[in-house]
Amino acid sequence: MFIFDGYADWESAYICSELNGSETDYIVKTLSLDKEPKTSMGGFRIIPNYSISDYPKNFEMLLLIGGHAWMEQKNNAIEPVVAYAIKHHILVAAICNAANFMAENGYLDNIRHSGNTLTYMKSQAPHYKGDSNFVEKQAVCNSDIITANGTASLEFAREIMLYLNVNPVEKIDEWYKFNKLGFYQK
Repeated sequence: MFIFDGYADWESAYICSELNGSETDYIVKTLSLDKEPKTSMGGFRIIPNYSISDYPKNFEMLLLIGGHAWMEQKNNAIEPVVAYAIKHHILVAAICNAANFMAENGYLDNIRHSGNTLTYMKSQAPHYKGDSNFVEKQAVCNSDIITANGTASLEFAREIMLYLNVNPVEKIDEWYKFNKLGFYQK
């Protein structure tokens, strides 16, 4: 998971807790532009496991979480890591403003995708040419890219879990419904 000062920690909560759970073979590691501690919007201070200069090349997914730094082009140096993942058919999952980064860099031009809104995406990604492929859905999986809007951390996690075959579809659906509806449906 790519982290930076001000990343939207809640957008990664569902998926990271599920991937790090006892029922999977996944371990979530953090990546940043450097190895200096990063503080999330929620105040969590994390020391990255890797920097963009020393990350392992054998990973299953690159998780790009939202935050204001994307709008300020402070995370642009992650682009070679994204390009590496795409080239090697490694899942790239981008939510909220990270989806705008993907749009700005041309990764969404020719595939179905989602984001906060089409108008917002176009305003934040002036080089974006994929508006005809924008889908008004909470989260969209297309090829090796998953995108979601900032209110869709649960749907984002569900799409990632389905893509990675973390559990049988029925179990993922049950997990999703429980977290979406809770104990009480009234």
